Formats: sequence, structure tokens, C-alpha cells
Amino acid sequence: MQPSGTSVESQRLSAAVARVPGSNWQRWGPYLSERQWGTVREDYSADSNAWKYLPHDHARSRAYRWGEDGLMGFTDRECRLCFSLALWNGEDGILKERLFGLDGREGNHGEDVKECYYYLDATPTASYCKGLYKYPHAAFPYRELLEENARRGRDVPEYELTDTSAFDRGHWDVLCEYVKGSPNDILIRLTITNHGPLNTLHLIPQLWFRNTWSWGRDGQEGAWPRPDIRLDRNAGCLRTEHASLEPFNFWAGPGMRGKKPRWLFTDNETNRSVLFNADNPDPYCKDAFHRLIVHAEKGVVKRARSGTKAGAHYKLRVKGGGEAVVELRLSNESESPEEPFGPEFDELFDRRRAEADAFYDAKYPSGMSEGDRMICRQADAGLIWTKQFYYYVVNDWLEGDPAQPPPADKRKVGRNSEWTHLFSRDILTMPDKWEYPWFAAWDTAFHCVAFAKLDPFFARDQLILFLREWYMHPNGQIPAYEWNFSDVNPPVHAWAVWRVYQMSGEPGKRDRAFLARAFQKLLMNFTWWVNRKDPTGRNVFGGGFLGLDNIGVFDRSKNLPEGGHLEQADGTAWMAFYCASMLSIAFELASEDPVYADVASKFFEHYIAIGHAMNTVGGSGLWDEEDGFYYDRLICGERAFTMKLRSMVGIIPLFTVDVLEDAVIDRLPNFRKRMRWFLKNRKEMLEGLAYMEQDTAEGEHGLRLLSVPTREKLERILAYVLDEEEFLSPYGVRSMSRIYDKEPYVFKLDGATHEVRYTPAESRTSMFGGNSNWRGPVWFPLNFLLIEALQRFHRYYGDEFQIECPTGSGTTMTLAEVAQEIERRLISLFQPDEQGRRPCHGEEVRYAEDPAWQDLILFYEYFDGDNGRGCGASHQTGWTALAGFMLEHVGGRGEADDLGSGMER
Repeated sequence: MQPSGTSVESQRLSAAVARVPGSNWQRWGPYLSERQWGTVREDYSADSNAWKYLPHDHARSRAYRWGEDGLMGFTDRECRLCFSLALWNGEDGILKERLFGLDGREGNHGEDVKECYYYLDATPTASYCKGLYKYPHAAFPYRELLEENARRGRDVPEYELTDTSAFDRGHWDVLCEYVKGSPNDILIRLTITNHGPLNTLHLIPQLWFRNTWSWGRDGQEGAWPRPDIRLDRNAGCLRTEHASLEPFNFWAGPGMRGKKPRWLFTDNETNRSVLFNADNPDPYCKDAFHRLIVHAEKGVVKRARSGTKAGAHYKLRVKGGGEAVVELRLSNESESPEEPFGPEFDELFDRRRAEADAFYDAKYPSGMSEGDRMICRQADAGLIWTKQFYYYVVNDWLEGDPAQPPPADKRKVGRNSEWTHLFSRDILTMPDKWEYPWFAAWDTAFHCVAFAKLDPFFARDQLILFLREWYMHPNGQIPAYEWNFSDVNPPVHAWAVWRVYQMSGEPGKRDRAFLARAFQKLLMNFTWWVNRKDPTGRNVFGGGFLGLDNIGVFDRSKNLPEGGHLEQADGTAWMAFYCASMLSIAFELASEDPVYADVASKFFEHYIAIGHAMNTVGGSGLWDEEDGFYYDRLICGERAFTMKLRSMVGIIPLFTVDVLEDAVIDRLPNFRKRMRWFLKNRKEMLEGLAYMEQDTAEGEHGLRLLSVPTREKLERILAYVLDEEEFLSPYGVRSMSRIYDKEPYVFKLDGATHEVRYTPAESRTSMFGGNSNWRGPVWFPLNFLLIEALQRFHRYYGDEFQIECPTGSGTTMTLAEVAQEIERRLISLFQPDEQGRRPCHGEEVRYAEDPAWQDLILFYEYFDGDNGRGCGASHQTGWTALAGFMLEHVGGRGEADDLGSGMER
């Protein structure tokens, strides 16, 4: 598996993966979380209320158990030694050490970060990283944000920092750049720009150790004894000592006019006096710098020049429009430079920036515009910046630590208690390091596809990791997310494995060992799905919410009325999609090992069985002939109700399409023999689906189509999908039809009335916390799968299949052109219009008119189905980074026919 190009960064990446001595380039990176407070890992409450147990106001005073957080932070891959920024504008009541946001109880649409920060650049090895934080001159409006969001109902948008007057008096741009001179030599440059009148900023770069010594687990792996950070007056730097990390030196360069900073020391210990009105065993606590700088408390920092947390305090008085530059350096003692700053420092910065440019120049198509390159660069940067050290050992978490208060007994039968085998201490790709600082299984799959063009090694390793014994449950289930590992996400892992494999090299040069390793474990997961999510044994699947949160009439993750169950169109289609992905993998592996041909037969026949059930069970299956759409069906005893709600649930069956090649089948005689027998003797199973429709025209390519919907059903579904009054928005395909805007869908059952209304932006219900909405917005991951499906359909049907797009427009397109049109609409979310406005930023004019904001892009979780405004998590660069993937494809159109050639061999 090779990264793109032969640039210096690509060579670094290859050397790191090959473990060439001295090439551990990914040992350090932007792996520090942006929110450790309010997570399940840190929750030891009796009622499992994570937000209440450790809120934002406790974070500055409380030593964490399972990680650390910080502002624009950097740490090693085991999160032992951490670096981040602290800021104070002279007016705030809190030292700005971490990002502020509302928790799940406080926001009118659930948890939400209330800050302005941006990931601008990064390379896969983090040899160069650049991020920007905007800090107001005025007091940060903590109370205003809390009170106004509490006042607002769910029918109005969230109240953001940019909605306040916080930036009216001016603000600081804090540009943070990291460069690696070597794998263990980290150069840091902070450029502070004053966008306002003359003002003073307190800047405190901080270095600290994660607290592992207060658990009472001495001798246990990872429970290291108390380390030390000490000032070496002769060398003019800090020196660190840690049981498992070699000594490092940390230098802080001069501030403005050559003035040296003041060194501060404390310990990363909980302030029990402040939080619990109890005595502190150690008088020097985590919040010492906050108390010293903001409240001018005396005696809170150590006179002894050592501790487990240290900071360099700068006072920067900068004129309007001016800037100050602060340089710092963290180096392994054995390779520390004689002169930490100066020409060599500057030369390394220039070199690494040039290497980053060369890496992306080789990666991006030559025909891509500069504006689109900038969008891609920030999307790729977001992927790298949202890598995070994630630590969660469920058994230890349930038991509690010997030196800490024992947790309530009922925890041992509560959240995640069935996952005592799970042991996570890894660098993982996060959906959003503030809003979702924990992995979500299906998010990870999409992240890895986006990562595959950037860092294919990392993409491969992440996919394998979730299939390993310390993640996957012994019963075969992949953990969903930390709030409930036993919940169920859509089964897209096999698809991601196949797509990452396809991108690992040219045919014949791909990473087959990766494919075989993943396939063995995916067999276990597939079996779990079949055994657990097919309640009647008829190949019609449930699964619960399946990542689509509030898309249904009911909360699909909870018990349904009258003890009923749902026969889910999406759950069943996902399993056919799973079969198609596994069939592709089996074909590929069988090309060199015929043993896999038998498994290919299994997935071929299972696909047919699921497709048959989806189209015929109970008469017409989950297909509604009157409407021409797939729907869920509610089963309550002897009664069955078709839930005729047009949503993405009924579009997902299109994803199941696969195109098989006769040339591949002919090389597998056992598979071919069994397939022919099956088609001849089980003809009844082929009813209702597009099965093996061979193109027999002379001189044609010999392709066979495998698809749950027939051509007629495909045309009828696409008539809805491409109707701008239904699913097709100016910015992609909506998750629910717009027809329910004026006339909501109403379902009545035993005297109760249930209503679903089209909601283009944030959710208007509290279902799943209210911070996610699948009742109208545009979501990138399923749009991406739809585009790929259309490309596969086109591969079989060719240009002769034409459909009206948009519906009713009189313009016809091939399916490839339809895919391109959807792609174009999605990409336009981030591209400026004639007035310089990017739809993703909504009505916020700063991003169009203010030079200090113009080139800053946010990759939101989802987008308003009407106007494209970004909603939900503002830094969900994980799956929304697929926008960069699409831009590369559009910029290089002609170099490749489609986003991915589907199930090609």
C-alpha cells in the first residue's frame, strides 16, 4: 500500500510504516482531545450522567482519568507529555485553556462548541501542522451563550459566538504552527495578530504530564509513577523525566522586544478544595495558572522550579494590525540542538512548508483550481487534526481505581458492562474532537475512505483495529460508540475495507494481506448480524436507529408500540450491501486462492435471498407498488403497517447494486458451476430483483448486474430522488422528502397520532439528544454512497439509460451525469458564489466580507436541505472530508471515470 507520489513527505510516511530506525514520524501529533470533560470515560456517577458529573466548570480544576484536552494541542501517541496554549485577554473570568461549549442539557439542539477555530494545514506525519484560533478582545460571553441558548426553543437555530458582539471590539488571531525537525524534535511558532486597537494578550504555552500516578495501580501497564518537569537554569530550558518516555528539553523563546517569559510550575492534580470543599493533599493543583493570572491569587504556583505542569507566561502588548511571534521547541535530550532558535529554526519551517506543498501538489489533480485546492487542503488538514489519543479500558472503568472513591455497584450492570474485554489505548480518527471526542463505528468507515488517498496506511490500520479482539465483541459485534457500545451502526465496514483496498494500488499491486485479514473477522461480524437482527429468520432485517437517529416515526432504538418490531428497508438493504461488499472481497481473494470461491457462493446466494425477501415477503416485500418506493413495515402481532414515509430509508436499496464480470466468474469454475445450478433450480428466488442480467450484445463487455431494485424500480425511485420538490436540493440529496414541509406525514395507531415533518436544518425534537437530524438535511456519507451506486448502475446500463434530471425539467442525463450533478451540488457548499459567500457559512457575512475570515472553511456534520447552511458539529471533517475526495475527482475528471469503480476486479 503506497501513499500518493514520491515527495519527501510520502517517503517519510513509508519509512514510518516500515519502522525504519529513526523514522517514527507519527509518534507525536495533534492527538490531544478538544474535550475530555463530559465524556463517558470520565463519568463515575451512579446515574450515568456524564455531562453533570464532570462539566466544563470543573475541567480546569480536575485531573482527568482517561485523557487530556487543550487548545491547539500536541502530544505523543500515548498522551504522556502534552502541549497546548492558554490565553487571557485581561477581561475573562476564566483562563482560556480549552474550548468552551454547551453540554447536551444546555444547548437548544444538544451539545455544541461555541468557539471559532480552524484547521488550515497538516501532513500525514504531522511534520507540518497549522491551526488558527480566534480570541475576542472583549470578555468571552459565557453567560450570554448559556442563557440565550437556554431561552431558545428547538424551532430556531443555535446561538453562536459570531451572533454575539464578542468580536465587535476586535479579536486576536492565534496562528499555531508545528514543524518537526526530526521525529522527536518539535518546533512551535505562534503568530499573534491583533485585529483591533492596541491591546494586551497573556499567552501561556503549557507543558504537562497526564496524571497516571494517582490511580493506585502501581505496576500496572500505563500507570506510571509521578514524573517531573524541572527548570535547568544553566541550559535555560525545562527538562522532563518520565518512566516510559526519554528525557525531553523544552525551550521558550523571547517575547516582544526580547523579553523572556516567566516560568510557572504546578501539578496536574485535582483541586479538591474548590470542587468538593475537601483538603488538598497537594496545595499545587491543575488550576494554579488560572488562579494566578485571572484572580491574582498568591501562593498557588510552586516556588520550587519543578512540577508535573509548567507554563511560560508572556505578556504581549500589540498595536492594532500588528503581530507578535513566539517560538518554542520540544526536543529529545539526546538530539537537542545547541541553538534552539535562529536561522536553523527558520530554515526548518520553510523546508517543511515547502514539503507540505509538494506533497499536496503531487496528490491533487493538475486541473484543480486554487480555490478548490484550498478547500481540499483544509479538509485534509481536518482529517489529520482530528486524530486523537483515545483511552478506555472498560473493565478498569467499571471497577474504579484503588486510590479513588469506589463507583456505585449498579455501574457493573449498566452502560457498556457487557464490553469488559474492550481495551482501547490508540490514536483514532474522531468524528469531531469537541462534539464527538469518541469513535463511532460507521463514521470511522467513511473517515478511512477519505484517509485512503492521504494516508492509506492509517486507513488500513484503523479498519483492522476495530476488528481486533480487544475491540470486536466475542460474539462478533463491532462497538458502536462509547455512550452505548451495544448500539448498532450501519454495516459499512466491509465496504470501507474494499474501497481502501482498491485505493491501495494498481490491480495486482494491492495489499491482499490487509484484505484477507479483514475478511476473516468480517465473517464473524456478518454472522452476528444474521443471528441478531433478523428476528423472524426471513432475511428481513431490523437493527434499530442504524445511524439515522430520528428519521423514523418512532425512535427505532427503543421498544415499539405493542411490543412490535420494524422490518426495516434500510436495515435489509444494508445487509444486501454487506453481502455485495463481501462478495467482491471473496472474488478478489479467490483469484489467487480458490478456497474463497465457496465463500463467494455463500454471499452471492445470501444476497439473492435478501433481495428476494425485500421485494416479496408478505406479498410485495418492503416495496410499495402504488408509490414506487421502499418503506419500513411495522409488525404488531398479526397486524402489519406500511410506514409510507419517503426518506433516505427507501433510497438505501440503490446502494446494493453490484456489477460482476464474466471474465472473473469464468476463472472460478466451482463458483460458476454453483451459480448456474442456483439460477436454474431456484428461479423463484429471483423474483422482483435485477439478477444477473447479462449483456450479450456482440462485442460487448460481458457484465452482469446484481441489484435489489429492478430497472423499473430504479427509475421510479430516481424520479423522487431527482425531484427538487422532494429530495434533490441545490446542495445534494436530502435525507427526507420536502413534501412533508407543508403536509407532514401522520401515522395513527390505537388512538395515538404520530407526526413527522420535513425539517431542513436542526432537529425540532429531543430524539437522540436533538443534536442530529435526518428529517431533511443533506448528509455527505449517504450522498457519497448514492453517487457510487449511480456510477455502478451506469457501468452496466451505459449511456442508453437516460433519466430526467431534475425531474420535470425536460433535461435528460445518463446515470454517470446524474452522479456528477449530485457531486457538483455537494461541492458547491464550500465554494464561494459571486458575492464571495459560501453556502456552508449561512448568513454570517464575515466569511464573505472580512479578509481575516474569508478563506476559513468549516466542514459541518450536515447541511440545511434548503439553503446549505452548516449544522450540527462544526468540525466533522471526518466524513464531510469526502467533499475533498469529490473535489479531487472533479478536478481530475478524465483521469478517472468515477469516485470509485465500485465492485470492479
